[in-house]
Amino acid sequence: MRPRVFVTREIPERGLSKIKEHFEVDLWKDEAPPPKKIIIERVKDCDALVSLLTDPIDAEVFEAAPKLRIVAQYAVGYDNIDVKGATERGIYVTNTPGVLTETTADFAFALLMAAARRVVEADRYVREGKWKVAWHPMMMLGYDVHGRTLGIVGMGRIGAAVARRAKGFGMRILYYDSIRREDLEKELGIEYVPLEKLLEESDFVSLHVPLTEETYHMIGEEQLRRMKRTAILVNTSRGKVVDQGALYRALKEGWIAGAGLDVFEQEPIPPDDPLLKLENVVLAPHAASASHETRSRMAEIVAENLIAFKRGEVPPNLVNQEVVKVRPPGFQ
Repeated sequence: MRPRVFVTREIPERGLSKIKEHFEVDLWKDEAPPPKKIIIERVKDCDALVSLLTDPIDAEVFEAAPKLRIVAQYAVGYDNIDVKGATERGIYVTNTPGVLTETTADFAFALLMAAARRVVEADRYVREGKWKVAWHPMMMLGYDVHGRTLGIVGMGRIGAAVARRAKGFGMRILYYDSIRREDLEKELGIEYVPLEKLLEESDFVSLHVPLTEETYHMIGEEQLRRMKRTAILVNTSRGKVVDQGALYRALKEGWIAGAGLDVFEQEPIPPDDPLLKLENVVLAPHAASASHETRSRMAEIVAENLIAFKRGEVPPNLVNQEVVKVRPPGFQ
């Protein structure tokens, strides 16, 4: 009898078909995430679970699923999963790192340029019939990107990929991270500085940190007021890294010039959120990794993690390495 897996959302067929070859699949087909009570109900007899960032996978879920042996996350981040609780129960947790690095960096730079050059605002200007004069010296003035200073908060894989793109624009690159990356300093010519100096000197600030207790609201009123009035903030990491209320005030009152946001404190962003009324912010629906190739490859990695575990092998993208001491891989 094949092990049973609950997949909390339809994922690209390239990965889903591989999972179906090895598992009995219970697939949640709605576009919206399943309510937590549905997850609890559906995992009761499951050996494995494929989850997304919007799925709360905690002790309540684990307690309802005595057969559960692996949670294969369809994402790089896994702050929605109680990893410590999983480890204590001998449940393996995997993710999909690396594959979305370049795609996310592309999107971060797209947000940066769109906000700097007012691309979305200009598109609306044309579509809404506001373009009445062919050309005017003061029409749709934005900010140059080339030759300016970019501050990158979090010099991991994605942060480094953004830095490589910025080099092509002749930008001065500052970075802040909890770990100094002297190897990248030599390779990319980037400069390590304290966060305060980065905020004060950067024309653009791009966030690439995981959500932890230390990074929650790391960009709040104090940090936003340190930034230049002409600066632009880009966030493709996690919404709660930024105090969204403070950011709204910063944009509304002109502490900073603009922002490009792919993530929010609450997702989807509520229709009455005041950010939606501002012209100087570009908004996207958590879409930084949304390319056909990347999303399909993520699904394949999920499948590879599950299949390796089924074969009694340690999954290639195991998050909680210490779980191997608690229970060997496999469904036996």
